[in-house]
Amino acid sequence: QVQLVESGGGLVQAGDSLRLSCTASGRTFSRIAMAWFRMAPGKERERVAATGWSAAWTYYADSVKGRFTMSRDDAKNTAYLQMNSLKPEDTAVYYCAADNDPLPKDYAYWGQGTQVTVSS
Repeated sequence: QVQLVESGGGLVQAGDSLRLSCTASGRTFSRIAMAWFRMAPGKERERVAATGWSAAWTYYADSVKGRFTMSRDDAKNTAYLQMNSLKPEDTAVYYCAADNDPLPKDYAYWGQGTQVTVSS
């Protein structure tokens, strides 16, 4: 079992930055694939960023490329999502997800979600 705790959401204005954090416990962190998803009202869940074991690979959705950066600090058991140049369309609940598979198709473990609201 992997437990995930997210933090860092909030209300910001367009163009501002936020950093989300996700701290994991229950398994050697370097051998956990991590991802950030978001869900906005009326929209499907979107995987915005992901990284493999020890950041062996990283993925970004086209909608966030060049603005969001996912990183991980295996010594702190924490993954981050740095979000710059935020837009109102980035408003959503952001979820941290994890899986034991180095190339997961689905993620077995989920955080509680953190709200990000971007005002225009």
